[in-house]
Amino acid sequence: MADLLIHSMAEFEPLLTGALAIAEAANIVEIGAEFGGTTPIFAAHAASKGGTLTSVDPTPKREFLDWVAANPHVRHVVAPSLDVIEDQRDVDAWVIDGDHNWYTVYHELKAIDRVCARHGKPLFVLLHDVCWPSGRRDFYYAPDRIPAEFRQPYDYNGGAVPGRSDLIPGGGFRGMGAFAWATHEGGPRNGVLTAVEDFKAEAGRELAYAEVPAVFGLGVLFDATAPWAEALGRALLPYHRHPLLASLEQNRLRNYLRILEIQDGPPIRAAA
Repeated sequence: MADLLIHSMAEFEPLLTGALAIAEAANIVEIGAEFGGTTPIFAAHAASKGGTLTSVDPTPKREFLDWVAANPHVRHVVAPSLDVIEDQRDVDAWVIDGDHNWYTVYHELKAIDRVCARHGKPLFVLLHDVCWPSGRRDFYYAPDRIPAEFRQPYDYNGGAVPGRSDLIPGGGFRGMGAFAWATHEGGPRNGVLTAVEDFKAEAGRELAYAEVPAVFGLGVLFDATAPWAEALGRALLPYHRHPLLASLEQNRLRNYLRILEIQDGPPIRAAA
């Protein structure tokens, strides 16, 4: 039976590989690996172009490290992204799918932009989780790594539900101890999409952005003056914030949350 890809970036494979081909990207840096569900897609593309894939994740799973060891054109860096981005060289494309919060993503984009400028490369970034639930709500794998002044109040037990700012105790989409949500949705410095918008507004040049509103959202951010920018824009335009895709995503989320309700079982009632 095929894997149930509830939140995998791998669902976007044709779009990802198509975008990378248009941008003539050979050397790729992927931020966020975990089990490596999407990594083979980027690795195969890099190999086909004679390039390399560098994966960055401070806590990769054993299965992923075993896979890396068997693929010599793939390198893994065991470190938080913000510690190592500026050490990278000759990168054509960046993938951000790590810690989905404003502070991390905003500063990843700032660091990536500095590296691109230093090496004369157009900015080209693929980002996951730009829509609900992380688009406007911070998600923390390691809250202590976020400076206190940029960290939202958070909760490991509450769950997120579309259309509701606060969290539901013991219900909704939640981390079960693996990650924490910001206790409210929206507002300044909260969420992945907010980080993209803030970075774009401060860039001081024209950046293009396309958003595919499915499977938690794929964002594509790139220099509007890159030689391949027009072709990439044409390829992405049919998907950009398409209302049918957005409607299907809402239906998928309702079904997903219903499955979680069934798994949770009936609520525990207090004794009379």
